[in-house]
Amino acid sequence: MRTRPLIGVTLDSEPAGGWSKLPWYALRQNYFDAVVAGGGLPVALPHRPDLAEAYMDEIDGLLVTGGAFDVDPALWGGGAPHPKVTLKPGRTDFELAATRAALARDKAVLGICGGQQLLAVAFGGTLIQHIPDEVAGALAHEQPNPRTEPGHEVAIAEGTLLSRIVGAPRMAVNSAHHQAVATAGSGIVNALAPDGVVEGVEHPGHRFALGVQWHPEYAIDPRDPAIFAAFVEAAR
Repeated sequence: MRTRPLIGVTLDSEPAGGWSKLPWYALRQNYFDAVVAGGGLPVALPHRPDLAEAYMDEIDGLLVTGGAFDVDPALWGGGAPHPKVTLKPGRTDFELAATRAALARDKAVLGICGGQQLLAVAFGGTLIQHIPDEVAGALAHEQPNPRTEPGHEVAIAEGTLLSRIVGAPRMAVNSAHHQAVATAGSGIVNALAPDGVVEGVEHPGHRFALGVQWHPEYAIDPRDPAIFAAFVEAAR
C-alpha cells in the first residue's frame, strides 16, 4: 500500500537546441524536493492533453509549476498577446486540461507562479499581460536580486486557506513574473503585494485549490514548506 500521496508535477519544455538536438523537458530539482519533503511521491507529467484525464485518474494531487512563459491571452479573452508575452502552447494546453480535470475530480491542486495564473484562468479569471504597462508604481516583480533571496513581502487575507496554512499575516517572497492575476473568477484572492498586485488565489469550493505567485519551493520564508505539507496532506 502506498503511504505517500502520488503528486503529478508538470514540466517545462523547450524546442530542439541548446541542451539537446531534440525537444526536451526540464524542471528545477527543488520542485520535486519540496514535494518529497512535504510527504508526497512526485511523478513528472509529459505534455499530452489527450492523456490528461487518464493522469488525473491515477494521481492524488497536481502541482502546476512555473517557467519562463505566459498563459495565452486567448484563453481568457485578453486580446492580442503583448510583445513581452512568450507562449508555449503545448505546455499550456496540457496544464489547463490537467487542471480542469483535477478540479472536476476535486483533487488537490497547487499552482506556482505561472501555475497560479493558470489556476485563476481555470476559475474563469483574467490576467494582466504586462505589469509595468498596467500597474502604476509597480514593484520590480521581476526582481533584480537572486531568486534565492526575497524580493518583497505579501499581505495574506484573513480567513483564507493560505492564512490557515501559514498562520501569519505577512510573508517574504521571491518574485519572477511580469504577468499577474487581474480577477480570480469564481475563486478568491488570498494575498497581495504592497503595490496591490495579486500574489495568490484559491477556491473555497474545492478540497484544495491554491495558487501562489511566488516560488515556495525555494523556502525563502520559513513558512513556505507548510504550503507543500498542506497540499500533500490534502491529497491523501
